[in-house]
Amino acid sequence: MELSEYCALDATALRELIRTGQVNAAEVETAARQAIESVNGDLNALTQPLFQSALDHDPDGPIGGVPFLVKDSGPFARGVTFTLGSRSIRGAVAAVDHELMTRFRAAGLATLGQTTAPELGLSYATESLRYGRTRNPWALERGVGGSSGGAAALVAAGAVPLAHGNDGGGSVRIPASACGLVGLKVSRGRTPSGPLAGEAGFGLIAEFGLTRSIRDTALLLECVSGPAVGEKYTLSSPDVRYTEVLRADPGRLRVAVTTDAWSGVPVDLQVAGVAAEAARTLEWIGHSVSPATPGIQPDDIVEGSMLAAVATGAALLRAPVRPDPGRLEAVSRALLAETLAFTALDVMAALDAQNRLTRAVGTFFTEYDLLVTPTLAQLPARHGELDYDDPGYSMRDWLRRIYQYGPFTAAFNVSGNPAISLPLGQSREGLPIGVQLVAATGREDLLLQVAAQLEQAQPWAGRQPSVFAG
Repeated sequence: MELSEYCALDATALRELIRTGQVNAAEVETAARQAIESVNGDLNALTQPLFQSALDHDPDGPIGGVPFLVKDSGPFARGVTFTLGSRSIRGAVAAVDHELMTRFRAAGLATLGQTTAPELGLSYATESLRYGRTRNPWALERGVGGSSGGAAALVAAGAVPLAHGNDGGGSVRIPASACGLVGLKVSRGRTPSGPLAGEAGFGLIAEFGLTRSIRDTALLLECVSGPAVGEKYTLSSPDVRYTEVLRADPGRLRVAVTTDAWSGVPVDLQVAGVAAEAARTLEWIGHSVSPATPGIQPDDIVEGSMLAAVATGAALLRAPVRPDPGRLEAVSRALLAETLAFTALDVMAALDAQNRLTRAVGTFFTEYDLLVTPTLAQLPARHGELDYDDPGYSMRDWLRRIYQYGPFTAAFNVSGNPAISLPLGQSREGLPIGVQLVAATGREDLLLQVAAQLEQAQPWAGRQPSVFAG
């Protein structure tokens, strides 16, 4: 298989070539390894050399033989070391698979390596002291977002067609926006959190992945969604397959659009313009579009997000070996101190904030079917603009800082709604601009249908960054 052919294909197309015998999985893996190695020197998106051989998987699965990468957010894949992007974690190895990893293996994904993330996954910049800066294939002086930044860089650069990511405040959608990809944050309970946790980040963290096409997003979701035994939050699967809903007409929808951040932070005019253009496209398609926004209080986003933050801190403090604070970055040190000081009353206050926000969003979606916003408020940030090692931040101050850059995403982690970022525009400088669609809880099917309409009306498949494996 020629490298240029491999890089041009999404997972659905690669699987079809393998299934029909036009190529074999070994050829595809060889091309993937070549592609990854050809761009990683520029991007710095891997935590370690590629695995000597792909992790065990079912070659006859629905996506059998398609190359894949997992994020350094372990413990995730049995037998694989992980660091959570931190110098303070050494020698940690996952003893069991995350339930989602079990499903990735059953789907047939051939996992070849592990991607970079910021320390503890608590930044919108993938620039840890442990691994350095992960660079954006569209502009190497720009960041890739966070926390699933390494995954986004390599998918955007054509190295793999899709990769694992998770989202606790925008960590799939923000890298998708910064790198020109599709990034779906699933509903709370749509994908599993176990077996080692009953919930991830008090239910704010959702596991899934990044892709280059809507049909790949639908295929991946079809393979890994659904309840697992013992999960705290579960959603039943829809009556139809996600790959089939793409072809269904969602009908005339009530679409709300806002380009104003709830916190009042400024939104770049180019970014706002792309979101407004997406709304006009939806109106042209036949939907009813009007300006409207949920009654979200910005302080409730911050307080609700503290649940995920202190859950992360508690996981470190309860680990068999506590991390060395001297080897943690400054915001992580602040987080551990604040986690130790967090009381049951503080947890209840954060849960109250989550309740207020969740009810406001739920009420909004009784009046509207879809919400359109920008994904980020700004163009992809330059390296160093979000300095996680700055000792001047408390945890709440850090959340407010990153929410100036990405004010639109975290609310829906707190509320549990599904949201997707689509690469619908580019700036004058040629930088990707993402648009976020949000729907009622459990309505991934609706998001995918509308996303497919936008993909057809405003196609992005022909765009390639300056660093591209093909």
